[in-house]
Amino acid sequence: MNHLPLPLLLIATLLFTSTAVVDSDTPASSLAPSPTLGTYGCDAKCGKRCANAGYQERCLKYCGICCDKCEGCVPSSPYADKAECPCYRDLKNSKGKAKCP
Repeated sequence: MNHLPLPLLLIATLLFTSTAVVDSDTPASSLAPSPTLGTYGCDAKCGKRCANAGYQERCLKYCGICCDKCEGCVPSSPYADKAECPCYRDLKNSKGKAKCP
């Protein structure tokens, strides 16, 4: 009688027990990962904030990070005062300068 070596047996057992079984009646939306940056409407808010930025991609990236950390608070326009959102205003990078555009 052939037996599997112990390490292979353990691996096989782990593979079979860790496999998730999904019921066909489960809606796909409950299986999707939870949203991060889109939760607070950050894409639209940062699109407004970064409309006149010279480096659009970089502005959108950092604005999105700041928006997420500040739970959706972003100054309302490219020239709006950062005081509208104290959290957004007060976030600093590793060099102590303003992180948010």
